[in-house]
Amino acid sequence: MKIAIVSPDKIRLSGIGQLLQAGTHLLLPSVGGAADLAPLAARAQPDLLLVDGCADAAGLAAIAAITASEPHIAVVLLCAACSPEFLINAMRAGVREVLPALPAPAELEAALARIGAKLRGAQPHSEGKVLAFIACKGGSGATFLATSLACQLAQTRSVLLVDLNLQFGDALAFVHDGRPASTLADVAHAIARLDASFLAASAVRVTPNFSILAAPDDHAQAVEISAAHIDAVLALAVRHYDYVVLDIGRPVSTLGIRALDRAYRIYPVLQAGLTSIRNAKKMLAIFKSLDYGPDKIELIVNRFERQGPIGVAEIEGALGKFAMHTVANSYRLVTQAIDHGEPLLAGGRANPVLHGVAALAESLMTGAPAAGGAAAKMPAGLLARLFGRLSGRHSGESHVLP
Repeated sequence: MKIAIVSPDKIRLSGIGQLLQAGTHLLLPSVGGAADLAPLAARAQPDLLLVDGCADAAGLAAIAAITASEPHIAVVLLCAACSPEFLINAMRAGVREVLPALPAPAELEAALARIGAKLRGAQPHSEGKVLAFIACKGGSGATFLATSLACQLAQTRSVLLVDLNLQFGDALAFVHDGRPASTLADVAHAIARLDASFLAASAVRVTPNFSILAAPDDHAQAVEISAAHIDAVLALAVRHYDYVVLDIGRPVSTLGIRALDRAYRIYPVLQAGLTSIRNAKKMLAIFKSLDYGPDKIELIVNRFERQGPIGVAEIEGALGKFAMHTVANSYRLVTQAIDHGEPLLAGGRANPVLHGVAALAESLMTGAPAAGGAAAKMPAGLLARLFGRLSGRHSGESHVLP
């Protein structure tokens, strides 16, 4: 993209240029102010005019004249402090985006990616849905369910799975037997290059509609990934994929929260055991403190035995009235699929686990309510056992969710 950069400060002009040097852009830096914008736009005919400063009436008037006479030129304004009134006036002047005076490289490149897609005449892609899987307890099967749902959705939709279990992520190994050429750490390291083609090239293509952006290979790379990097990747991904599936590691971290904030649905994965339910209760309390409403959360009870001692009604009684999915226990078939590094789909539709995953996919694509039994009266002994261990009875408070 051809970018003309204008700033009244030579040092700031150089700094802005350095933020963009890693990209594949043609940069035209120029020291100047509001009076210089129109002549530069007419002479250089850039795709994008990146304006530093000019956050006054004269600057907005000059920008309005450019957007009226050169509508093909996109204008992005860098501004230190912006009032709501200023943002409205900037929008009226034709400014595409207003960014902080010192934007993070990922934030700047994400904005340029959005504008680049529009300038290329790309058809608008309805924003994809972010689906976040998180295990309430180690070994719950969150990664397996995330990869299986992604494969199921990819039968008719485009799907990108991003492995955010940065230290121990192995989502790729569940459906593919090769090693990734690039990982999320590589994308973060070259975040200034981030666009749709770079993202696609960095992911492993499992099926024609399903790709995985793998977790880093080692801890040293993982610590270099920031929340801003995740923001940029997800902001771009939802514009190019119908579904973006996240496999989020435990515990709930600042980086994980940033990803969860973007989620359309959060799927805590648990099993019908007291330890798993207790952890699920703690996780739901964290989500409540983050203002995630019940409509954003759907529980998945994995390896569920319908004749087991703890059923759907008991789990609802312990955790509250959340939408709930159950996935049957089929340990041998699931383990075989994982060991072979192949999607569950390859195991045949007779697998009862596949029916549960297909039902979850259908609920997403059709908007149908999740399966789950209505709460029923529990046996007194089990009720006492569940709530005696799950609630904070030493504080004298009840923690049963409404």
